[in-house]
Amino acid sequence: MASTASFAPPKLADFILTERLGSGTYATVYKAYRKGNSREVVAVKVVAKKTLNKASTENLLTEIEILKTVRHPHIVQLKDFQWDAENIYLILEWCSGGDLSRFIRSRRILPESLARRFLQQIACALQFLHERNISHLDLKPQNILLSGSVLKLADFGFAQYMSPWDEKSVLRGSPLYMAPEMVCRHQYDSRVDLWSVGVILYEALFGRAPFASKSYAELEEKIRSNQPVELPPGARVSKDCRDLLLRLLERNPDARITFEEFFTHPFLDMEHMPSAECIVKARELVTQAVQKDQEGERAAALTLYCHALEYFVPAIHYETERQRKDAIRQKVKQYVSRAEELKALLASDNKRSFEEARTSRDVLREMSKDQPRLLAALDMASTAIAKEEYGSDNHEALDVYQQCLGELLLALAAEPQGRRRELLHGEIKSLMTRAEYLKKHIKMQETERDVSLDRESLAESVRGSCSLQ
Repeated sequence: MASTASFAPPKLADFILTERLGSGTYATVYKAYRKGNSREVVAVKVVAKKTLNKASTENLLTEIEILKTVRHPHIVQLKDFQWDAENIYLILEWCSGGDLSRFIRSRRILPESLARRFLQQIACALQFLHERNISHLDLKPQNILLSGSVLKLADFGFAQYMSPWDEKSVLRGSPLYMAPEMVCRHQYDSRVDLWSVGVILYEALFGRAPFASKSYAELEEKIRSNQPVELPPGARVSKDCRDLLLRLLERNPDARITFEEFFTHPFLDMEHMPSAECIVKARELVTQAVQKDQEGERAAALTLYCHALEYFVPAIHYETERQRKDAIRQKVKQYVSRAEELKALLASDNKRSFEEARTSRDVLREMSKDQPRLLAALDMASTAIAKEEYGSDNHEALDVYQQCLGELLLALAAEPQGRRRELLHGEIKSLMTRAEYLKKHIKMQETERDVSLDRESLAESVRGSCSLQ
C-alpha cells in the first residue's frame, strides 16, 4: 500500500494510530493505542478497499473468519474489526518483541535448545490449527511475532480451511519458504506448512534459509532441482535435530514427515514444552527423588532427579515473574548438584563391576574370533567406553553405545545357549548401564547450560530484538 505510506495514519473512532510497523501489497500495519483510561496497545492492520480484487477480498474474509474463531496462546488474537468508506481495519493483539526474522538476525544463529523451544511453540499452534483443518500457507519468520519469549503465529492472509487430502493450485506464500510442489506442480495440500516449518528451523540454526539465493532465477533453480536438501558443511546439531530437519525438508510431500510424526518427534519433545503443568510434574518427581535418596536407593533417586530436571527447565522458561524464576533456578542448581553427587557415588559403586565387565569383554572377544560382525560390535563398545572416559564428545560416545548395543542385541537373538551367550548377555547389560549413566550426565550438562542460556542469552536476545523496533 505504497500510496498511503507517506500520509498520516487513518483515523479510527476508538484508537489513535501512531508509527507504521510495515506494509505489503494490500495492507499497512500500525501501532495504536485505545482511547480512554486503558491506553491498551494494539496493532491495526489497515486494508485499503480500492486495492482489493476478488481473490484478495476472499483471502481477507477468510482471515477474519479464521481469526474470529481461533483463540490460542501462540496465535495472534483478532480483537475486533471495523470498516469505513475507504478501509477495513483489523485490530490485533500487540506483540512488543518484533518478528522472528529480526530476532534471528540480531543473534545471527540460535542455539539448538532455544530453536527447539521456539519450534515447540510453533508446533503447538500448528497442532491446534491442524485439528481444525486450517492451513496457514504463509509460514515464515516475518509472520511469527514475539511477545517476550512467547511466539505467536500472525498474518493469516493466505490461510485456508483445508483437509489433509484437499489440494489447491493457487500459488500462495513467499518463494523462499514455499514448498517445491507449490512451485513445480502447482498442486499442494496442507503438508506445505511442514516444509515451511523446516525452512524456519534451518534458518534459526544456520542463519539463512536452505535455498537462500542472490536472484529469483537462482532461487527458482534451487527449488526445481531434484537434489535433496543438505545441512551446511560442518553443521553441529544433534542426531534428532538433523533427522527432523531433513524429514521436514523432503522435496516429495508423500515422503515428507506427516503432521502426526512431526508432533511426536523426539527432537520436538512436546511432552516437555514450557507450560503451567511443568512445575507441577517437576515437583512430583523431585519429591519421589528425595524420598528414594533418603532411603539410600541411589540409582532410582538419580533417575527421578533427571526426570524432574526435564520438567524444571521448561518451567523456568514458562515462568515470567523474576523472583519465582530465580527461585526455580536455585532449586535446579541444588538438584543438579545432588544428581552429580549420586552419579559419582554410583560410578564408584559400579567400578568393580565395570572392571569385571572389561575382563569378560576380553574373554568374549577371544570366543568370537569366528564372528567378525560380533567382533566389530565389541570394538565399537571399546571405542564408546574410551570416548566416555576421556570425555572427548559425550553425544558421540552415546551414539556409538547405541550403535553397538543394536548390533549386540541382534547377535544375542541369534546366539544359541552356552557360555558365549551368557557373556554376551552380561556385556549388553553392562553397556546399557554405562549408556544410561552417560545419558543422565548429558542431561545434567544440558540443564546447566540451558539455565545459563535462559539467564543470559535469551534476555539479551529479547532486548536486542526489542531495540530493533
